[in-house]
Amino acid sequence: MQGTIDGFSYGLVTPVAAFLMACLGAALGLRCTARSLRTRRSWKPGGLALGSAAIGSGVWTMHFIAMMGFSVSEVPVGYDRFTTFASLVVGIVMVGVGIFIVGYRGTTPMTLVTGGTITGLGIATMHYLGMAGIRLHGRVGYDTVTVALSVIIAVLAATAALWVVVSHRGFLAGLAASAVMGVASTGMHYTAMAAVRVHLDGAVDDSGGAPATELLAPMLVGPAFFLLLAGVAVLVDPLLVTGRPERSRSAGAVTGPCGRGGVPAQRIRPRPALREHADRAAARSPRRGSQDLHDW
Repeated sequence: MQGTIDGFSYGLVTPVAAFLMACLGAALGLRCTARSLRTRRSWKPGGLALGSAAIGSGVWTMHFIAMMGFSVSEVPVGYDRFTTFASLVVGIVMVGVGIFIVGYRGTTPMTLVTGGTITGLGIATMHYLGMAGIRLHGRVGYDTVTVALSVIIAVLAATAALWVVVSHRGFLAGLAASAVMGVASTGMHYTAMAAVRVHLDGAVDDSGGAPATELLAPMLVGPAFFLLLAGVAVLVDPLLVTGRPERSRSAGAVTGPCGRGGVPAQRIRPRPALREHADRAAARSPRRGSQDLHDW
């Protein structure tokens, strides 16, 4: 028997909340990635890891917020806890591989394509592994063409977002990239959900998994994790938010050939030894002239 699927049980509440969460995670993650690409500090791996965790956690939270609106009319839907949280770990790791490739292999077209492809595949893997955690009295199937389309959307969008971040600096570029990533991950989710087919064995009361409402509280860890990441990032490096380049503390500092801030030009003063030498030369000049006249 074919189940009746409803992906919008709460109307537009879950899609809008899911999209905003995806944009929040992408904004923080891509900003950390962009900042790490333009610094030579020793904590560059930490910045890339922070960006990977933010993007992965954002997409994971987006997925399960959207899944709160998923229901099958004939049977209750539950979720396996282990598979649900395993999808978070796998997604973060795969997204991290793509981010680190871009962070350490440069921003060449081939690197961006490779990193974007792995990042997009990580987002898709997170989605379908999370879907594997569904427990109901039946079988979940997929339309192959629609699944392939959802994976292509994830890969193209992840590549485009990384390209925007590495090619354009500033707050607006980061905002645009996060919007692209948010639209992509949310669009990928609902495209993938359009491929779902539920074949029921019969209407029963026990789905064999934890109800969605019981998993809502643990999933609030995602938004809390974002707030913690954002607070740490702003405290450690406020330029993660503004996207402005690093400057010396002195407004008029001149950058030296090695990249270190120099002394402002208006503050440069002659050395004492040179000044004393000039004073002696000036003092000797009149006496030398008068001596020449006397000898003449």
